[in-house]
Amino acid sequence: MFQDATAQEIEEVMQQAWKAFYVYRKLPLQQRANFMRAIAKELEACGDELLKIAGEETNLPEARLRGERGRTVFQLNQYADACEKGEWLEARIDTAIPDKAPPKPDIRKMLVPLGPVVVFGASNFPFAYSTAGGDTACAFAAGCPVIVKAHPAHAQTSEMVAKAILKAAADCNMPEGIFAHVNGASIEVGKALVTHTYTKAVGFTGSYAGGKQLFDWGNQRKEPIPVFAEMGSVNPVFLLPEKMKTDAKAIAKMYAGSITLGVGQFCTNPGIIIGLDGKELNAFIEELGKEITKIAPGTMLHPGIFKNYRKKKDHALSQKGVDTVAFSETKPELNQGSPTIASTNGQTFLSNPVLHQEVFGPYSLVVRCKDMKEMLQVANKLEGQLTVTLMATDGDMQIHEKIVDAAKNICGRLILNSVPTGVEVCLSMHHGGPFPSTTDSRFTSVGADGIKRFARPIAFQNWVNELLPDELKNENPLGIWRTVNSELTKDVLK
Repeated sequence: MFQDATAQEIEEVMQQAWKAFYVYRKLPLQQRANFMRAIAKELEACGDELLKIAGEETNLPEARLRGERGRTVFQLNQYADACEKGEWLEARIDTAIPDKAPPKPDIRKMLVPLGPVVVFGASNFPFAYSTAGGDTACAFAAGCPVIVKAHPAHAQTSEMVAKAILKAAADCNMPEGIFAHVNGASIEVGKALVTHTYTKAVGFTGSYAGGKQLFDWGNQRKEPIPVFAEMGSVNPVFLLPEKMKTDAKAIAKMYAGSITLGVGQFCTNPGIIIGLDGKELNAFIEELGKEITKIAPGTMLHPGIFKNYRKKKDHALSQKGVDTVAFSETKPELNQGSPTIASTNGQTFLSNPVLHQEVFGPYSLVVRCKDMKEMLQVANKLEGQLTVTLMATDGDMQIHEKIVDAAKNICGRLILNSVPTGVEVCLSMHHGGPFPSTTDSRFTSVGADGIKRFARPIAFQNWVNELLPDELKNENPLGIWRTVNSELTKDVLK
């Protein structure tokens, strides 16, 4: 139905985006924010027809899609508010001291937009991480035009959302080229977008292979650019001894739900569970197995994801020393992922890198460690993760401090006595982590701090007040928080 964009079409889109950048970056924060709020309203105005199309393309249930659209609207409004408040600008002012030897100049610093941002739609979130999702909202807030490459698995949904954005842009008198929508199932389209001279940053949520390729293209350019890729995670869960003595079965029931939520198609799905071999872990595994057998297979997002799930799951289960614990007792139909739990011992896990890899779907591997020393070895062997979860009592946290420290070293979000699935959209959320979970662990793709990904600092030295941007003028016309001579204030400089 949708044709891949040609080289000429991509060139035209990027030319328009570059021209729009010079206009949009100078618009007041309030105008950017109002544009984002208008997008949110247009997204809601798409009504149930948008949910129907998305459901047909992704196999996601209406309730999930309705909730995800609500989250996307919330993101747009929340990031618009953050844009307007201006705290993300990190405005800094150090006033001159002329009689210092040598004289100290007046220096003022703030973040400014990078330029056109290319956003790649995610397969598993047709709204929240795609066309009008978090990356797009953050880029608009930062003052950057956006070019979205639609995910081919939900191209019609993406097209409908794109029309909503373009309508909002027209209603808000945004410059032509502020937003563009590009289709492309071929690798050439993605490469052309990332390597184009006018592309200044990339946002991506998806597989390791896809994200790493974009990252490499971005860094191999004559002018390297930041590629903010969230590439998945196995989100390990550590079951510590005291906690397991009292709550093993309850934890198992909770994790059966988390593993299979959304047919396991979340980047925060708990794919590895690590505990001490013994009666408590045996009880946990038995209960987890019982729960998993009751959960029916679900249709996955598209045939490609299903085939990849089955391939990776079968490969993991075929490894020496890996046992299948349980799987759904309901026979799966076409393109349905069957919930599955496997088990192995600590030594096998440590020696086999295949078992460390993400299996994207309703699958989890329980690792049975012989003692805490081996559990620590497992923790230290794991690569970078979006999340790590500790199921632990206060006593566990104090006694096993080395496990806690090892967990901190490999994740962006450290969870205590809960599940990793579910990512709250708020300023304190960090959805990112050390490589290979993301390409830059310093930044988040959820929460208004994500705006900073698409901006860079610039310092103004010895400028007269009238020529400074409003954000740094003495009178603080925007009324934003600024750090003036090391003190956070909204006060006017006199």
